[in-house]
Amino acid sequence: MKTCLVVDDSKMVRRVAGRILKDLNFNHSEAENGVEAMKACEGNMPDAILLDWNMPIMDGLSFLKALRKAPGGTSPVVVFCTAERDATKIIEAMDAGANEYVMKPFDSDIIESKFAEAGIL
Repeated sequence: MKTCLVVDDSKMVRRVAGRILKDLNFNHSEAENGVEAMKACEGNMPDAILLDWNMPIMDGLSFLKALRKAPGGTSPVVVFCTAERDATKIIEAMDAGANEYVMKPFDSDIIESKFAEAGIL
């Protein structure tokens, strides 16, 4: 079974994403910020990461840049799930190594289609 790390400072978003991932046959784990996410990835690199942009301690973009430089960090499919709608932010995320970009709020159909587009399903 594939794995996905949900990185978001909102417990509700992590819970909703977890239900969606379960329905898509993913095991999932959670992190509240980029620092926690880096620690989780060091222990066991996931197949996919759903990543929020705006978080305390370490934001999503900083995490993504650090992840892509880490050993094995180029392998996870990273899907930004954020309220950031500015086109320059989307370009910045994709340039930093994001595979896909989803606007909040999201649902199971959106996550499933983005995972399929990224080749993780």
